[in-house]
Amino acid sequence: MVVSGKIGVRTRGDGDVVDITGEIGRAITGSGLKSGIVTVFVPGSTAGLTTVEYEPGLVEDLGRAFERIAPQDIPYAHNARWGDNNGHSHLRASLLGPSLTVPFREGRLMVGMWQQVVLIDFDNRPRHRELVVQILGE
Repeated sequence: MVVSGKIGVRTRGDGDVVDITGEIGRAITGSGLKSGIVTVFVPGSTAGLTTVEYEPGLVEDLGRAFERIAPQDIPYAHNARWGDNNGHSHLRASLLGPSLTVPFREGRLMVGMWQQVVLIDFDNRPRHRELVVQILGE
């Protein structure tokens, strides 16, 4: 059986990291499925999904790492073409990826004790994101 839905998330932009583990768990519970996989997808090209240990130190380290990989303050052809100054946002999101699939059993995500699913919004402004959730299971 496949159950689809959405999760709404408000972000501050600029590398905001939002823990969405609980929302995904609630979507699984609401589906009535006990075992399977859940895929979460963020439409758009300036945000991505991953798993981390969601704690302030790691969130800060993650932001610093992305700044080293794709700095905000260097020239981007995207910025020259569109003037929206979010070329770094597109690059960072491309490197992270727009989706994540996690197994679940007995209605619970099979993540590690210190592992949470997070949305990272790299855009240079606050956003309202509508994540697509698709649950496949029995």
